[in-house]
Amino acid sequence: MSQPNPIPEVSPLGRLARNGYDFIKRVPELPAAYLHPWRRESRRRLGQLKDSHKGERCFIVGNGPSLKKTDLSLLKNEFAIGMNRVFLASKELGFTPSCLVCVNDLVVEQSVPEFNALQMPKFFSWRASKWLQMDDWMHFIYTTYTTPKFATDVRNRVWEGATVTNVCLQLAYHMGFQEVILIGVDHSFATKGKPNTTVESQGDDPNHFSAAYFGKGFRWQLPDLETSEMGYRMARQAYEKAGRRVLDATIDGKLDIFEKVDYLSLFG
Repeated sequence: MSQPNPIPEVSPLGRLARNGYDFIKRVPELPAAYLHPWRRESRRRLGQLKDSHKGERCFIVGNGPSLKKTDLSLLKNEFAIGMNRVFLASKELGFTPSCLVCVNDLVVEQSVPEFNALQMPKFFSWRASKWLQMDDWMHFIYTTYTTPKFATDVRNRVWEGATVTNVCLQLAYHMGFQEVILIGVDHSFATKGKPNTTVESQGDDPNHFSAAYFGKGFRWQLPDLETSEMGYRMARQAYEKAGRRVLDATIDGKLDIFEKVDYLSLFG
């Protein structure tokens, strides 16, 4: 595995100016993000999860096409963090995660009935409270698009890092997992275009494990792989600093930030 590129350096003055500007833009949302009853309850629940899996391992399950080549039955007794529309894997691949994470507004807005019906621990951006209800399974996380950071405690602000996978890595750290293994994180998309552009699917989805994932008519945003990689490098540094590690067991994945490992070798 090649050494990951360093996180781009920004001058102290430039960083201060950028962070100050971003903070001013966030000020209007701060009272609700910390004081709203749903967020206060979410922070309490997140507090109960802090280091609750200390020393254990977990799998972060992406939704790339490689998931169809991955024997998910091996995860039966493992803690698995799923994301976005992974609920489609229950019928198509016979897989149900231990919990679900989603921070993309377009995904939430177009999947409200499915997300509200889920009876498993679920973690959504605070913005999703516009569409989703607080229930016994819900944890609303205050996530932002700006001011890069790796949060070791997700009760406070969490940077999204252009992909829900980065939020999953921060959640797994918060929960205390010693070893985190990525699968289905292909880091490669057949659909090309300007990052973060909103597009509408014209047919079957070639970028995920299910043709119906972002099926015809579904609105979604093109990936920002460069920003995602910045978040992944921050995650690797945070885990290594704490004596933990992130492994990448994605079959034929294109991501080269984390140490690669053969998926089947993880099971005795």
